[in-house]
Amino acid sequence: MEQVIKRIDASFSVAGQLDPQDVPEVRDQGFASLICNRPDDEGGAEQPSHLAMHRAAVASGLEFRYLPVASSGATAAQAQALNALLEQLPKPVLAYCRTGNRSAKLYEAATKGSPLTRQYDVVVMGAGSAGITVAAGLLKRDSSLRVAIVEPGTEHYYQPAWTLVGGGAYPIDATVRPMQSVIPQGACWIKASVSAFAPDRKLVLLSDGSELAYQQLIVCPGLQLAWEEIQGLEDTLGKHGVTSNYRHDLAPYTWELVRSLRSGKVLFSQPPMPIKCAGAPQKAMYLSCDHWRKEGVLQSISVEFNLAAPVLFGVATFVAPLMKYVEAYGAKLAFQSNLVRVDGPSKTAWFDVTDTAGNVTRVEKRFDVLHVVPPQQAPDVIRRSELADKAGWLEVDPATLQHPRYPEIFALGDVCGTSNAKTAAAARKQAVVVADNLIALRKGRQLPRRYDGYGSCPLTVENGKVILAEFGYGGKLLPTFPMDPTIARRSAWFLKARLLPWFYWNGMLKGREWLTACSSK
Repeated sequence: MEQVIKRIDASFSVAGQLDPQDVPEVRDQGFASLICNRPDDEGGAEQPSHLAMHRAAVASGLEFRYLPVASSGATAAQAQALNALLEQLPKPVLAYCRTGNRSAKLYEAATKGSPLTRQYDVVVMGAGSAGITVAAGLLKRDSSLRVAIVEPGTEHYYQPAWTLVGGGAYPIDATVRPMQSVIPQGACWIKASVSAFAPDRKLVLLSDGSELAYQQLIVCPGLQLAWEEIQGLEDTLGKHGVTSNYRHDLAPYTWELVRSLRSGKVLFSQPPMPIKCAGAPQKAMYLSCDHWRKEGVLQSISVEFNLAAPVLFGVATFVAPLMKYVEAYGAKLAFQSNLVRVDGPSKTAWFDVTDTAGNVTRVEKRFDVLHVVPPQQAPDVIRRSELADKAGWLEVDPATLQHPRYPEIFALGDVCGTSNAKTAAAARKQAVVVADNLIALRKGRQLPRRYDGYGSCPLTVENGKVILAEFGYGGKLLPTFPMDPTIARRSAWFLKARLLPWFYWNGMLKGREWLTACSSK
């Protein structure tokens, strides 16, 4: 039996999802009764029904009861029902759900009354760029707000610099700080993760079994890197020439591979959209090629960029200037070519290539270096919640960033089901919109701010020059400075490599809303 049984007291224990073949072992461990707290339709075909578990329990001589509890939490009636079962069933009792947390929480409610629920004005889910920035902005507007930030991580990363690290242009240690150092003064940091939402009751359920009540909820946990969707990738990351600038520990390995390579075949990949910073996959290629050119070895290196998309960049204005660099570096573009499998020891990668007729062919390619960008999706807790849209992202009005069905809920950052570029620059603008709109909602006023889809992608086409792509919904150009945005500039490199990191730590995360177009004094 794979599931760990957690003893609550002498008569009651809990476990995660069990299978019928586990039941004899449950009996052998001395349990007399089994309770299923997981609804049948929650986990898909791999989840055994309560009827199958009932049959297995009867065959092993155990009592069995079905008391399903939704992931959003138990009701008072369900707690009373468990209390009644505990009076009837032979002891000891083992209850199970998906992880065991629901069963433990239900038992606590049944035997000790309602569990302790902490109350806050605003709960912020996530302490990445979006979460810290919006929390700081809210507290600058109203320092009396009771704000809780839910975040299990102990370190905060400046991810936009990881591409520079992979190109040998930035120190990796400068991209991370302790989480405690960026938590805004006045906010309460809760070191846990959100396991479920109960929006009808204005509650979030945490991984430690506790609950948080809110008046408003801001959802900004970022997105999830799905490394596991590429067969064999997780086994070879960080060795055999396989790397990725999308992980803090791997960006230095990218630079190690780049500076040591003198000849061979290099593959870069880009998965289907949406992804975090859509320009980052090709930025890795440009910086690598620039280094090899300066070292005089580029002519001995075959470079290929495999994109799942049919175009180089989503905003047509920037395609032509980027193509000049692709051609100058002699890189080959393979459109609609999606990485699906990697074998590190044999240095082989497989791509599913779609032709113009829609036919898909599996193509094998050898490599000396492979830079991978993984598929990306909304976090599991978002995708399985009632807050998600059809694609699994957090559903929001694209202008107000307010949830259309739960008006007390807002979202920003990578988790949003909006068409803007998923970048830290987008979160910077969105934070102002959410903070102002949330404060207005609390005062019973109309929401004053509208987000235009702004995102920024500083395309590092060579070490020392950047094409500063700034755009909004529909690909509309939204340049901050009155200059031709299609020209690679040294000033834009200074902005990307020097000014923006400083501003991130000392401005953005402190709630200083410079150059946001809707800043508040």
